[in-house]
Formats: sequence, C-alpha cells, structure tokens
Amino acid sequence: MSVVIVGTLDTKGEEIGFARDVIESQGVDVHVVDAGVVGDPEFEPDTSAADVAEAAGTTLDALRADADRGEAMEAMGEGAAAIATRLHDEGVLDGVLGLGGSGNTSIATTAMRALPVGVPKLMVSTMASGDVEPYVGAKDVAMMYSVADIEGLNRLSRRVISNAALAMVGMVANEPDVEVEDRPTVGITMFGVTTPCVQTAREYLEEQGYETIVFHATGTGGRAMEDLIRQGVIDGVLDVTTTEWADELVGGVLSAGPERLDAAAETGTPQVVSTGALDMVNFGPEDSVPEELRDRKFHVHNPQVTLMRTTPEECAELGRIIAGKLDAATGPTALFLPLGGVSMIDVEGEAFYDPEADAALFDALREHVGPDVELVEMETDINDEAFALALARKLDEYMQGIGHA
Repeated sequence: MSVVIVGTLDTKGEEIGFARDVIESQGVDVHVVDAGVVGDPEFEPDTSAADVAEAAGTTLDALRADADRGEAMEAMGEGAAAIATRLHDEGVLDGVLGLGGSGNTSIATTAMRALPVGVPKLMVSTMASGDVEPYVGAKDVAMMYSVADIEGLNRLSRRVISNAALAMVGMVANEPDVEVEDRPTVGITMFGVTTPCVQTAREYLEEQGYETIVFHATGTGGRAMEDLIRQGVIDGVLDVTTTEWADELVGGVLSAGPERLDAAAETGTPQVVSTGALDMVNFGPEDSVPEELRDRKFHVHNPQVTLMRTTPEECAELGRIIAGKLDAATGPTALFLPLGGVSMIDVEGEAFYDPEADAALFDALREHVGPDVELVEMETDINDEAFALALARKLDEYMQGIGHA
C-alpha cells in the first residue's frame, strides 16, 4: 500500500512531513511529490519538483525565470497529473493526499482529477469551505477544510492533518466490501423534472439484467458521465436529460461544456437520447439572474434555484446543436421526441408550457438530424410511462445487437 502526497515542499514541507510520518506510522508507504517552484524543499522528496516540471514539458529553471505564478501553477499541476497517472499505472499509488492553500490545492487536485473514480483522493485545503467545483470537477475528490491556514504546526493543524492522514490510511488499507457484478452498465441522465421517466426506464433496464448509474444533469453530472464513457465504464447511454446544453447555450450555471454528447458518439457507445428539460436554463437565487434576462419567463424551483424558460429561437438552436452531435455518432443512436412536453413543468397547465418553443425544438431536430440517427416521435410527455419504456426498450435492443445483454 502506498499513499502519494502532492505538495509544495518549499512552503509546506513541515506540514507535509508531519502527514507523511503519521501515515508511515500506520505501516503504509508514502511517496512524496514536490510541486514547489520558488525555493528548495525542506526534505528530499521521492519525485522532485524538477521531475514534475519536466513531466509538464518544461523545466524548473524556466518556470523560475518567467516568474509567472499562474503559469507555474498550471505547469506543475499538469506535471503532477502525469506523475500521479504513471505511479497509478505502475501500481505504486493507492491513494492521493494534498495539503495547502489555493495554489497547492489547484496543483494537487489537478493530479487527483487525472485518476480514475474509486482511487481515494483527499485534499486538506483552506479553500474547502467555499466553491470547490473548480477543484473537484467531475471526480470523487474529498475536500477537508483546514480551519486555520496550513502554515506551521500547532494543536489545531496537527489534529486536522492527523485526521486527514489517518482517513487516507483507512481508505487505502481497507478493501471496500462492494459487490461487483459482471453486468453491462447503462448511464442515465436525470433532473427532478424528468425523474418519473428515469425511474420507470431504470427499473425496466435493471429487470433485463443491466446495472444502471444515474447522473444528475447539473453540469458536473454530465461531465462525469462523459468521462466514464471514455473510460469504458459505461456500455450504453440513456441520455434522457440533455438540459445541460440549454445552460451552455444561454449562459446558465449548470453547463457541462461544449463537449457534452461527444463521448458516446466518438466511442461508438449505443445511445438513446431525448430532450429532457431543454425547456429551462438554471440560475441561483432570483437576485442572481443577470439583469438583461429579468424580463423572461421564470419559475422558482426552490430558494436556491431559479429556472428560466428557453425561447423558440434558443430551442431551435438547441435542436441544431444536438442534431449535429448525434450525427457524429459511430454507434447505434436513437433520438426520441416527447411531443407532449419535455419536462414535468412543460405540460398544459404548468409554468413552462410553451407549444411554440417545443415546436421550434422538434422542427430543428427533424430538419438537421441525419439518416443514421433513428428518429422516434411519440404523442406523450417525457414522463409518460409509455415513453419511458420505449426509451429503455430501444436501448436494450441496441445493447443486445452488439452482444451487451
């Protein structure tokens, strides 16, 4: 068993050395990766800062000469990620621990995000009590708030660092008793307003012998699914809820980025796609909505989430974008259109019912989707049981066709 500690030994050497000693006292090996740029390390690391810089395609001397902190942090993060990946591939990395402020948090979590889901990752950080999305991304990075700055050892920092070190020992020294069945795995995307559809489809697929993983389409959820498709963890995709593209296009807070819908297309993974929650763009509390958008149609989902209805023009553009993504697919692909509404609140009598906007979405999809994409239209809303079962049965058909059932 071996824990890799990524840290800047020129500024956090005392604290990193303390964490190393706690871990080694439990009979677990430690490999220290130095990511410091400015000064010399307080002790000899297992992987030097020069080696980290070289792994990023540069040199420590060049980074010091440039004296650009942002550039140096980016390079050392890239190098640390390459080193961590290599150590994991070599079987000498069972978990990763980081300690530091914003700079070392950026470097260490870059290394953590390069590793597969399931490898223990723990970051003790002064940044852990704020917005941690830039550090965690779509990976299982655990953040522990350091309470005080990580600057010297005292009664508080010793306890916090000891807790983190012992938590890492516990994770790497104990094999989790997790039942793993050799079943094909289906990734499914869900929002609160598409939950009934997903629940019905999931239950059907599990009855057919599939394992399902449901991703909340909140930006990080979509990115996580894309990453796991590329890793080969997911064998088929039921992309019920493509709402993240609405946020990407219009400027909401839950975008998964412009690569959303690329992974299944590029890898040939069977996919059944629908238009779930493309009627909405997500913002935070009402007062967080940009001033220029405040004359639009809104629905307060809860005090922290404000939804904005997409316009016919935006829906038409979403249709063009999604059709283009699906046309690039190299595996079996179907697009299902729920003509009665794309979410729980896009049905007659509900807040976002807008037949004109839905028609613009569906017309654009019909016009731009290519002949290799199987297009299925149903006179139901997305949460109708018949629609959900049709989605699941089509994916099952595709999976059986390539021997994944």
